[in-house]
Amino acid sequence: MAIFTSIATAIAGALFGGSALAASLIGGALAFGAKLAIGKLSQQKQQKRKYTAVQGEIQFGGDVPVGTLYGVGKTKGQRTFYAKWGSGNKWNAEVFVLANGWCDGLEPYVYIYGEKKALVSRPVIGNEVANYHIEGFVNGSGDPVLTIRLYDGRPGQLVDQKLVDVSAALGNKWKNTSVNAGICYVVVERIYSDKLFGSKGRPELEFVLRGLREYDPRKDSTVAGGSGTQRLNTPSTWVHTKNPAVHRLNYQLGLRALVSGRTLIGEGKSLGQIDLATYFVAMNVCDTLRSNGKKTYECSLFVSGDDDHTEVLKQFDDAMAGYGLNRRGLSGVIPGAPQIPVKDLTAADIPIDRAKDVQFRPSAFERFNHLSGQFTSIESMWNPESLKPVYVNADIAADGRNRQTSIDFLQVTDPDIAQYLLNIRYRQNRMGGKATVPVSRRFGLAVQEGEWITWRGKSWLISEWRADDRLRITLVLSETSAAIYDDDDIEPGPIVIPPTPPINPSLLSTVQNFNVAVGMINGTQGYDTPALVFTWAPPDDPTITAVRFSYQIEGTTELFEDQCTSPEDGLFRTTKNVVSGKVYNARATITTVPDRLRTFTPWATTAQPTGLQTLLTGLQQLQDDALNRFKELQQEMDEFFRPRLVELLDAFSLEGAVGQIERQQIVATIGDALAQITEERRVRVSENEATAQLLTYLQASLGGTNARLITEETVRATADSALSSQITQLTAETGNNAAAIQTEATARANADSALSTQITSLDAEVGDNLARLIQEETARADGDSSLATSINGVSADFNGRFAQGLVKFEAVAAPSGVDARFSVMLRAGTNQSFKVSGFYIELYTQGGIQKSRMAIQVDQFLVFSGNSGHLPFAFENGELKLAIANIGTVNAGLLQSLNGNMKIDLNNGTIEVFS
Repeated sequence: MAIFTSIATAIAGALFGGSALAASLIGGALAFGAKLAIGKLSQQKQQKRKYTAVQGEIQFGGDVPVGTLYGVGKTKGQRTFYAKWGSGNKWNAEVFVLANGWCDGLEPYVYIYGEKKALVSRPVIGNEVANYHIEGFVNGSGDPVLTIRLYDGRPGQLVDQKLVDVSAALGNKWKNTSVNAGICYVVVERIYSDKLFGSKGRPELEFVLRGLREYDPRKDSTVAGGSGTQRLNTPSTWVHTKNPAVHRLNYQLGLRALVSGRTLIGEGKSLGQIDLATYFVAMNVCDTLRSNGKKTYECSLFVSGDDDHTEVLKQFDDAMAGYGLNRRGLSGVIPGAPQIPVKDLTAADIPIDRAKDVQFRPSAFERFNHLSGQFTSIESMWNPESLKPVYVNADIAADGRNRQTSIDFLQVTDPDIAQYLLNIRYRQNRMGGKATVPVSRRFGLAVQEGEWITWRGKSWLISEWRADDRLRITLVLSETSAAIYDDDDIEPGPIVIPPTPPINPSLLSTVQNFNVAVGMINGTQGYDTPALVFTWAPPDDPTITAVRFSYQIEGTTELFEDQCTSPEDGLFRTTKNVVSGKVYNARATITTVPDRLRTFTPWATTAQPTGLQTLLTGLQQLQDDALNRFKELQQEMDEFFRPRLVELLDAFSLEGAVGQIERQQIVATIGDALAQITEERRVRVSENEATAQLLTYLQASLGGTNARLITEETVRATADSALSSQITQLTAETGNNAAAIQTEATARANADSALSTQITSLDAEVGDNLARLIQEETARADGDSSLATSINGVSADFNGRFAQGLVKFEAVAAPSGVDARFSVMLRAGTNQSFKVSGFYIELYTQGGIQKSRMAIQVDQFLVFSGNSGHLPFAFENGELKLAIANIGTVNAGLLQSLNGNMKIDLNNGTIEVFS
């Protein structure tokens, strides 16, 4: 009984050593009731809701009762505001109310997507008391995409100015007056990231809050017995605690509104209605260290303004194995701790003329011999976990059968404290003697409710003190003992292992027994290609629809992927991005319908390098890549030579404009001869846009001959964009012959991008014969990339025959890579067929790796020195021709003579000679 001496001394000296009771007994009867353990066990079944340190559901709207937290607890909060803004609503913000009152802050971690993540402190940016980002939620530049701004509910807290600013132009605004006075809340701001949020959906955060700062009268020097700077009416002096007795006192005092002073949560009592002496003792008992170095009692509890006061007080009582009491009209509490008996009740103190009722051993129906329960485990992500059940075989034998019940301590998060409480409640129940004993006036006036006395060799708690109108005193006694609180033989609480990230244990998250090996795939004419062979145990799960593989050359970072859509095969070969003479690493995962949590297998490594690849197979892959690129270039040519500019007279009308217009026109006509100059100026302004245009039209015509010069200049500005453009068209026409020069220049900028383009087109046309030259230059930049292109094209058509040429230079810079390409394309033919030739050289990004390539599409490719004595290097009709070769190493499959008399098969190791 290591802790008994200090606790017993504290109680004995504090529970009103003297008595002035007689002065308060005026013709009435006084009574006191202490709630006993057996009552606790039965009342647990009747509670309307579970009282716990966890608020496990997001609450929405305003029809939510006022709530707060005593101690430390996990909460999802009450969402009161949501806003989205920016391009594509990429930025989002939510406001979550965590508790009413001035709270101490957040614990340095949160739960997101079922995982525990650290909160990393950041500099504050406004009126918040703390600013955090969540570990691991950063973009490619290392900038956080999920941040939390905390307001702790202190008096006078100011508004979140950033939220006011970003929502000012939205339909749902956070107002300058939205200070949430007296409310602890957070602003959760996130920037959308497909990588971090795309597959998981909107993140749902669970905050771990250090709840109310509370008043402790022991630290108030203005209160009898107190010492310190805390003051009842000065919340800035209060501190955070997990002491159940301090919680109970503050609940009885009540949490009050800042302006009206109305009690929001709790009973709203004054200190004059509180039995402070019992509270001082209870607080000291809770803070006393046990033999394991932990405080005797601690608890945390979420409560609301709708909760029944009696039920809430019971939770605090249970958390210190104690009982509430009402003594002389004052509210107090008796903690679960041994006391030194204040008096010994003898036969001389019991009047023989008054009846007494004694039951030294309660009936079997009132006692239990097997007690179980739960507590809230922080290690189990604040979920309930079972305590070690308490039972004694001797008690079961004495009762004749097993009598089991349970009591939960979900307001307790320490397993050792919860286990200690469960053992105390079991012992209190087993020691269930009761007695109603009349006592002399001398003895009755010397004792009070809640004190211990001795009688017939046992210790008794005075659970009720009665006095009738004749001042005859009766005590209701409950058997007790210091052994109830002995912690020497109480085992520590259960050890809870933190859970792994949530998965469905009945379903596979990946394939089993995965391995990778090298192999070869045989082609026609004995040609071989190196391959990777993936094997796994075929899954007996119809929801697995594919097995996906990721692999890389050992020592490199570039990843390649392939998949098998028949997972029941257990084997898959791939030649995709497999090269000769390399060791590969590979891993696998699965695709399921419906989707579920998936994981990768551990990395596996091939036992040996891949074999040598047949030459033709590798060339076929290169040919396919080049053909695809040339198809893209041909498509660009098709699009480029489509009509670039429309007739400007069709693009705008000089009549019917709205706004301020100034127009001048000079016209001269004689017969079919016409000359005119028209100039028009337009300006228009609205709340959202300002526009100015200058239009000029010059024309001279005579019969079938026509000359025109048209210009249009436009500037436009809105709240988030600006545009400047200039279009000029010069045309000359005589019968079916026409010549035209058209230019268009545009500069545009908005909140997300900037673009400038310039297009020049020269056309000459006689009948159906057309010659055209087009030049286009573009520069574009936005938040994700920048692009610059320069294109020059020429085209000539004659009687259904055409020839075209296109030269393009393009450069792109983006997070995925930096690419550049120079290409030349030539095309000529008739309406029925055409021929294409060209080349390109490029820098491109593949799998995060920068690469370069050049490809040429021609029927005949020659390289020569210009010396007639040296024959050229030529590629023609699918053959490479070379007069002389000086080669160090040759990797080949088949060697044969030109006349077919000798053949060497290097793959199969054979030599054949034909006569």
